[in-house]
Amino acid sequence: MHADLIIVGAGMVGSTLALALQNSGLKIMLIDSNSLTPNVFNHEQAFEPRVSALSIASQRILEQVHAWPSIVQRRACPYSHMHVWDGSGTGKIDFSANSVHAKVLGHIVENRIVQDAVLEQLQQSNIELKPQARMEQLRHASTGWLLQLEDGQEIHTPLIIAADGANSAVRRLTGCATREWDYLHHAIVTSVRCEKHHLNTAWQRFTDEGPLALLPLQHNDGHNWCSIVWSLPEEQALQVMTLDDTAFCQALTDASEQRLGRIEHADPRYRIPLRQRHAKRYVQQGLAFIGDAAHSIHPLAGQGVNLGFLDVAVLAQVLLKALQRGEDITSERVLSRFERRRMPHNLSMMAAMEGFQHLFQADALPVRLLRNSGLKIVDNLDEAKAIFVRQALGLGIDLPDLAHT
Repeated sequence: MHADLIIVGAGMVGSTLALALQNSGLKIMLIDSNSLTPNVFNHEQAFEPRVSALSIASQRILEQVHAWPSIVQRRACPYSHMHVWDGSGTGKIDFSANSVHAKVLGHIVENRIVQDAVLEQLQQSNIELKPQARMEQLRHASTGWLLQLEDGQEIHTPLIIAADGANSAVRRLTGCATREWDYLHHAIVTSVRCEKHHLNTAWQRFTDEGPLALLPLQHNDGHNWCSIVWSLPEEQALQVMTLDDTAFCQALTDASEQRLGRIEHADPRYRIPLRQRHAKRYVQQGLAFIGDAAHSIHPLAGQGVNLGFLDVAVLAQVLLKALQRGEDITSERVLSRFERRRMPHNLSMMAAMEGFQHLFQADALPVRLLRNSGLKIVDNLDEAKAIFVRQALGLGIDLPDLAHT
């Protein structure tokens, strides 16, 4: 069996790349261990615990591959403001879409909804889908790469794109080196019903233990729902997970300083160990890594998938332009164009998240005073805040073709 290009991993990022390349003339195969069948959506169903804050740039990319209408038809909550405050002081900062003449800062969307929307488009595409296929071996061959699946099938391809997540099998099998470290924190994620409306605002409180985000959700039941990402030291996270629902809601009410009133209900909770990874190289001959397979960051503001979608847009642009010029798209020279554009941006975002994490966990009194003063000063600097907002929108960089209107 042969394909011109194999994408391993049909998550949000890998599936979107397949759609972006479907008219390239390449024989593309998408391999994943899951079924690749979209779920039937019911507006009454409970929220999925994992969500993303999709930027305007990500929205445009999903529009270009025709998945965005299906996302909006299901469930997506626009937010136009962000309120950040220091739980150990009086510092705060507010961001608004109005500051850059935009209608929204982005949309909070359940990951499963994005996944199903892109799978719908894949079902209608000319992409060859290999569902429930597990890769057992990967080795160099005369034609580039030879993949052996768990059922014994062998597939030859000159080019592999690894989009198989933070624990990438492709990365492991090819010996790609990473820099990684443990945050010694776990994230508790769930959906909660609040006493007060979220006001289409993303709320973020920094505490000595770690950040707490309350991200607005949209439900037609008339209640006020938010997705939470609560980062805590491992031992404390384990303790919080043992609380019954009433005690957990009270602990979360206290941790959020009742900004949205009482937490009235919580869906089942999940605990996720937090670890940051970054591949030392994104490419080699006949191989490229995108999304979490290349980089995973702290879920501080749900920005990880936005980096992945920009990876998709840049790699698609690099490959399509190389095909137009008659270049060898498997060459490291061509693939390095993708790496040169994406690695600096991804590293800067990772550094920013890391800086926030350390700054707001500093115990030293001088650092706390500086932190509070800094927040107050920046809150009064409209130009500085506008730059941050444009970055959050995904519009503060050299945008690839797919992210343009």
